[in-house]
Amino acid sequence: MVWPRKAKKEKHEEQVTFAAYKQFCDDTSVEKQRAIKEANQMIEKLNADIQKYNADAARLGREIAEHDGNIATFEGDKKAATTVRDVEHVDYTTTHADYSESIDALGRAITVLKQQNFDRKQAAAMLAQVDALIPAAKKHVIAAFLATDPEVAFEQQPSGLDVSAPDANGYEFQSGGVIEMLEKLLDKFEDERSDLQKAETNSKHAYSMLMQDLEAQIKHNTQARTDKSATKAKKQQSASDAKGDLIDTTATRDDDSKYLSDLTATCQQKASDFENRQQLRADEIVALEKAIEILGSGSVSGAADKHLPALVQKASLIQVRSSVKLGNKNERVTEVAAYLQRQAEKSNSRILAQIAAQAQQPTGGDPFQKVKKLIQDLIVRLMEEANEEAEHKGWCDTELASNEATRKEKTQKVETLHAEIDQLESSIAKLTEDLADLSSAIAELDKAVATATKLRGEEKEKNQATIKDSQEAQTAVAQALEVLKEFYAKAGEATSLLQQPEIFDSAYTGMQSENGGVVGMIEVIQSDFARLEAETSAAEAQSQKEHDTFISDSAVDKAQKSKDVEHKSMKKQNEQQALQEKKGDLEGTQKELDAALAYYDKLKPSCIDAGVSYEDRVARRQEEIESLQEALRILNGEDLA
Repeated sequence: MVWPRKAKKEKHEEQVTFAAYKQFCDDTSVEKQRAIKEANQMIEKLNADIQKYNADAARLGREIAEHDGNIATFEGDKKAATTVRDVEHVDYTTTHADYSESIDALGRAITVLKQQNFDRKQAAAMLAQVDALIPAAKKHVIAAFLATDPEVAFEQQPSGLDVSAPDANGYEFQSGGVIEMLEKLLDKFEDERSDLQKAETNSKHAYSMLMQDLEAQIKHNTQARTDKSATKAKKQQSASDAKGDLIDTTATRDDDSKYLSDLTATCQQKASDFENRQQLRADEIVALEKAIEILGSGSVSGAADKHLPALVQKASLIQVRSSVKLGNKNERVTEVAAYLQRQAEKSNSRILAQIAAQAQQPTGGDPFQKVKKLIQDLIVRLMEEANEEAEHKGWCDTELASNEATRKEKTQKVETLHAEIDQLESSIAKLTEDLADLSSAIAELDKAVATATKLRGEEKEKNQATIKDSQEAQTAVAQALEVLKEFYAKAGEATSLLQQPEIFDSAYTGMQSENGGVVGMIEVIQSDFARLEAETSAAEAQSQKEHDTFISDSAVDKAQKSKDVEHKSMKKQNEQQALQEKKGDLEGTQKELDAALAYYDKLKPSCIDAGVSYEDRVARRQEEIESLQEALRILNGEDLA
């Protein structure tokens, strides 16, 4: 029979199909797990990059602010220096003009006096002419000069130069001293004007150098600020790009995780279904083979050969169509009521049941008219309700879609912010722990250095004492050895020591040979002290070297730990600031999510919580309309299908 072969073939084909599907599940699972692992590594790297970019941007911001302060200070210095220079230049111009006028006046006065070099009745008239030529602002200078010149003695006068020459002979020329005095005054004014010009030149040069230096400082700070602003912008852009990549990577990782979870569940379900189907197919094959075996037995096949050819069974599918021709109107109304009642029970429609009940009530006059009107009105009302519900459905779909997008976006943002806050809090806690460990390590380093320094001092003091004692002992032993050597040298020459009496086997040579000899023993002691000095000195040098190395290494380690403390403290401060910002963002986003959820709750009663889905309501309403239309056809005398 072909049935078992077909069943076995389908079972084998199903095994092949499932093997391919299982391979797909295994390959896809491995690929998704690899993608999720790489995404987690990338997320960790992006978080580290974002922290570094933000820290660099914050540092550059502080440096830019410092450059701005320097530029403002230098600009203020320029303005102040320029103001002072302008005042100095105005003073110089005024003073220089005064000196120039005075020098010019004195020159003209000297010329006039020299032209009048002949006897005059008195020199007072000449001085009066000089007084008229000298500016009023310089008269006090001339008066002071005259008062200090020992060669000129003028009496106080009420007007003019306030000085007067002593009375001279009537026809003697008395202006020689005045001319000399004016020439001295002219030289003095010219020297002072020269000094003023030099001071002005020096001041102008100093101002120029100051301006050059300030301009250079401003240019340097401006360039540095521009460069750091560009670098800061790049850091911020890099941080923004990294945040975008982090969001994309996180979303992709989450999608992969969800897909992997769904795929795992689906594959497990498919595997279970496959096993069940394979078992059913196996049972089916067994049943088919058993049935074929039974059909092949003599009782079945023999009876079939005997009886089946003579049986002609004609089977036809007959569609029963009721062609009942209703006799009178009341019968049609009754039939309509019965039909509507059946449809009401079938579709659980209260409207059809209500129409069926009203149709069964006895009415006077034409029973069709009332029922038809009732059915037609109900059809119109149902269609209007369908249109209204369709419009309401469109509005609900729009609002629900918008609200769902908002809830999804805000939920994802809240989850992201929670994750970022948890990460920041964890990082801050870790940094706090690291800072505590570093502070403890620095304190332990300081304690170890202090202890090592104290022990080194005690050890050095002890070694120095040992070296000193060994040196003193060597000196004393050397003296003792010298004494013994001198003694034994002299004793060797004495006959008493070399006599060989009969009662002695050999001559007495002292204790030189007893137990190695006294001299030999003392020489050993001397060498022991020398070795003690050498070993102690070497040990002292080695200990000092090790101590110096320890102190140096400790200083380097402490400097590194101090730098780590500074870096981690700055990082902790930045992360605490970022944590506050994230918490503020979370609070605002949570409020927006709560508002979206509240609006969703308002939409649910009219758009979701209707008890029956929109499609079911449309289908039921359509069934009701079709049933009512069919009832109208019955009332119009048409056949009831």
